[in-house]
Amino acid sequence: MNEIVTKEDLRQFGLLLVDKIQAVFKDKDSGRKETLESEWIKSKSVRKLLDISAGSVQNLRTSQKVRFKKVLGSYYYNKEDLQKLFDDDKN
Repeated sequence: MNEIVTKEDLRQFGLLLVDKIQAVFKDKDSGRKETLESEWIKSKSVRKLLDISAGSVQNLRTSQKVRFKKVLGSYYYNKEDLQKLFDDDKN
């Protein structure tokens, strides 16, 4: 019953606790980032990914071939729509 807790025990417990807290935040952040990245892509990323010009991206938007959102002056395109569009071209 008379167990003594040393400074070293407290130090090890603190390190263990910090590691576990960091792991929880890392898992939470990566899940959130994955979800955001998987749904919408910025125009610049679409151009790089598909190797097309800004005009071609604008044509996709104006012809309503893909869903998009405009947030504070930046356009975001639905990744699923882009995938479907180019899968249809393959068939």
